[in-house]
Amino acid sequence: MGLQSEWIEYGDQQQLSGYLVLPEGPAPLEKPAVMVIQEIWGVDPHIQDVTARFAKAGFIAFAPDLFHQAGGKPHELQEQRIEDAKRFLDTLPPAAWRDAQARSQALAALPEAQGRAIGETLERIFAAGANAAAYVATLEASAAFLRTHESGPRRRPVAAVGFCLGGALAAQLALRDAELRGAVVFYGNLPQAEQAAQVQCPMLGFFGELDTRITDQVPAFATAMEQQGKPFDYRIYEGAPHAFGNDTRASYRAEPAQDAFAKTLNFMRDKLA
Repeated sequence: MGLQSEWIEYGDQQQLSGYLVLPEGPAPLEKPAVMVIQEIWGVDPHIQDVTARFAKAGFIAFAPDLFHQAGGKPHELQEQRIEDAKRFLDTLPPAAWRDAQARSQALAALPEAQGRAIGETLERIFAAGANAAAYVATLEASAAFLRTHESGPRRRPVAAVGFCLGGALAAQLALRDAELRGAVVFYGNLPQAEQAAQVQCPMLGFFGELDTRITDQVPAFATAMEQQGKPFDYRIYEGAPHAFGNDTRASYRAEPAQDAFAKTLNFMRDKLA
């Protein structure tokens, strides 16, 4: 029997949606769960593939769709619109991605309707961080769902791993969810150093040396975690950019990506045992 994957709806009013992958073998619902938290691109084919990798490793794997709303996704965040936005950004240097003026100049060179559609999608994507509180609430509901979904008499242990936007959200979830067994941050913003005392679980982080906007946050947070006696292991990969783990993007770096994923699996096996 292969992996079992499906999109499901859940929540008090079935208002949430996510991609669930069950591991192979007997009694797959008796396994612990890994929650995979999306990049700014949503639960796209890459995140679905990452989710499947955790299921292949023997975990229930679940990726909540943070862009889903009651009735579906906004049209700006539909899959094809996201893919069009990715292709457009690939024509720009990464430093220009968040430069509104540079984006506007490049969009103006496209046919009007195409440029307008891509611009609308990029505005929604780059504003995603402003919705962090709502996304964390969705993740809390998702973790609660995973702990009890067809779990029988026991509560299933859950850990989280997030990438980019999802990495920052995994860290925020670690501040709020007292039952979370562990949180792994791939090149996402870390909590403020003064928030280290609020961290509820062991954390693991992976960062790229060239991704200074995020990587420069690591020393202060690591020091604060050590002072609080909270476990936080991390690795900064020499020469690696942001999103080095996404094998569908030009930023992919195979050696650090493979090393980080292997370390993540070991972390999950330890914390979810």
